[in-house]
Amino acid sequence: MAPNRTAIRVRRGQSTLLRRALAERGLSPATWLPEASEGRVVEATIQPARLIEDAELRTHAVGPAQAWPGLVAFLDGIQRYHIVGYLGSTPLVQARIAAAVRVRRDRRLTTAGLEQERLMLGRPDVLRVVEDLLEDARPVVLPDDEPGHPVVDLEAARRAIDRERGALELRVGDAYRRQDEGWLVVDGSLAESPQWAAAPRMIGVSKSHATLPFAGRDQVVYLQLPYGNRSSVFAPESHAVAPVYSWALRLWPWEGRDLFHGLIRVETAPTREALDAADQIGRWLLAERAPIGTPDPRWDRLLYGIHDVEVYLKSRMA
Repeated sequence: MAPNRTAIRVRRGQSTLLRRALAERGLSPATWLPEASEGRVVEATIQPARLIEDAELRTHAVGPAQAWPGLVAFLDGIQRYHIVGYLGSTPLVQARIAAAVRVRRDRRLTTAGLEQERLMLGRPDVLRVVEDLLEDARPVVLPDDEPGHPVVDLEAARRAIDRERGALELRVGDAYRRQDEGWLVVDGSLAESPQWAAAPRMIGVSKSHATLPFAGRDQVVYLQLPYGNRSSVFAPESHAVAPVYSWALRLWPWEGRDLFHGLIRVETAPTREALDAADQIGRWLLAERAPIGTPDPRWDRLLYGIHDVEVYLKSRMA
């Protein structure tokens, strides 16, 4: 059968058409959703940090939850990817990434910025075979300097998708900051952008604790923070792009559950003003906790505004 050269849009409901076209090109169609397809994966490690506050790591009660004064915006991104076929044993990966900023005014969240993108990832020989099938997906070339291995290629694709999603979040966040310099809460690290790391009204919030800043006795103090307490402020030495101040904050009691239950890590600009405001920021973030029963396995570390952005983006991808 002669190859079908018709361009095919990769949209929901058209994956079957794509796989048929791939089969006509000699690829083996596939349907596989990797476990990490909707989030970043970080290897567990300890990266020692430098204490900024206190001679030794200790806990600080931040006080009762307090509503954020005035406007506050939230930035998050999502990713989804799956293998759609193989050329021999070399995978072809399709991905969708999106990022948005949502602003809260009078308890109502509205969208202030949104970008979405479709990607097709694979080694050069695979992308050459399918290059005319996709008119709205951007090709992302994976390294081919080593012999092919499907697991290695999938890991390379995952890292590339992480980078592309991060770049998309930076674009959306930068576009919003050009319009408004008010409070912006980012899901993730500020250290990826020197501008963000220096911004006085930006806060990064990380749910993952794969990278821990302390070992030994300090690690126990860090991971056993009581509810409503934060750790001493420290400077993560692992952030090579831009310096930030950081601390852990416990949003929910962890006793009887898990050391990481309700534990988030906060980042701010490395300034005296941020250090002085650590307790105040902690009170604001306590008021932002996602309600109990939120249908997300990470509900205990979610902020309501960040969760709203995720729900919004997933509805756009549906």
